[in-house]
Amino acid sequence: MRKGEIEKEVIERVTPTKEYKNKIDKIVDEIKNKLEKEVEKRKIPVAIELVGSIAKDTYLMDNMDIDFFLVFPTDYKKEKIAKNAISIGNKILTKTEESYAEHPYLRGFYKNVNVEIVPCYKIEKASQKLSAVDRTPLHTKYVKENLKEKQKTEVLLFKQFLKGIGCYGAEAQIEGFSGYLCEILVMYYGSFNKLIENAKNWKNGIKLSIKKGKYQSFDTPLTFIDPVDSDRNVSSALSKEKFDLFIRACKDYTKKPSITFFFPNKINPWSIKKIIDTIKKQKCKYIGVKFEKPDIIDENLYPQIRKSARSIYESGNRYGFNIKDVSFHIDESDKYILLVIKTSHEPLPKTFVHIGPPLKIKKNTEEFLNKWKENERVTKKPYEKNGRLYVELKREYTKIEEFLKDEVKNLSMGKHLDPIVDKKYKIIELDNMLTKDLAMFWTEYLDNKKSWER
Repeated sequence: MRKGEIEKEVIERVTPTKEYKNKIDKIVDEIKNKLEKEVEKRKIPVAIELVGSIAKDTYLMDNMDIDFFLVFPTDYKKEKIAKNAISIGNKILTKTEESYAEHPYLRGFYKNVNVEIVPCYKIEKASQKLSAVDRTPLHTKYVKENLKEKQKTEVLLFKQFLKGIGCYGAEAQIEGFSGYLCEILVMYYGSFNKLIENAKNWKNGIKLSIKKGKYQSFDTPLTFIDPVDSDRNVSSALSKEKFDLFIRACKDYTKKPSITFFFPNKINPWSIKKIIDTIKKQKCKYIGVKFEKPDIIDENLYPQIRKSARSIYESGNRYGFNIKDVSFHIDESDKYILLVIKTSHEPLPKTFVHIGPPLKIKKNTEEFLNKWKENERVTKKPYEKNGRLYVELKREYTKIEEFLKDEVKNLSMGKHLDPIVDKKYKIIELDNMLTKDLAMFWTEYLDNKKSWER
């Protein structure tokens, strides 16, 4: 298929039908009516605003999320607006879950549709904000006023492209592009194709802004200054990994367009034999750390798991283990987290050479000699070579299992994970990770193909 034909088919598949839009509108009206009744009962001066992609008419077919904001006067206390929003939400939604974004809000379902009810303050411009969510209605207003009608289709095309390559969503699980970022990127470049053509040449640290001016710097792969709030970077949630993946996808798509960029082929789990054979070819070692999954929302969970992976990676390498990668698997049914560590074959040599300071730095030289002169770990006393001091030391650990067993509980894993790991965790050998329930994890981990290449 040619590029134009591919994009035409995608647009046909992702644009909501008239019947689907009518269904959404009916549900939105029902929820709004119920919200109005609950607000009236409580006699509180609240405006009810539909925000997000449904309000902006930039939502994908079969990707229904309804966001209502309860807009309070600025003289209401934060505790009071949160309490009212949660109380109202619990009257309307089922399977509710309290979440937090500077103050609590409610997630739940209405007729099997995901709904969020969020309290905020009424502001006219971002500088008046009392909390981060206060500007969300301003984002909705800005897009409705500035996104051209024909560009809505371009936004849908871009969102589906990001979904297909695994980069759509600013939530902690994805670390990708938010819906609002998609909309303002299309505004900035004008169309999906112009955006992709330009993005394939992006470099780490690129800065974009719809409004010209001087803005503060952000240490992120992509900076896009919020047209509603010049102190905010809309792309702050985008990780370097997803930034690089997106650029790679843009390059590949312009070279060889395919429908699989938008709708990737389903990945089937490999057999255990294929997983074992692939691992054998790598000539490396895998070992796992398994512990209980805390009952917290994804926005809190994923950053802590990534922090845990970084802690093990950095600490393990400091101890001399050549850790190549630390990945993770979350099992929702059995409520556990598994960190999978890939390292070189072991054991390590029993001793290693520790590099000291140059002889010309007298103070550091004295400190080095005093530190290691009588230390019981020393197997060869400090010596000089090429104008620098060295000492040979006995390793604390030669096997990674020993290191993990002793040290994981001493690492900084995150607020909710630290007490769990401190209490109990297991070291899992590779044989015990080669199971059917982990087949999909291993398939995705070991398969070097990108989603559009499968």
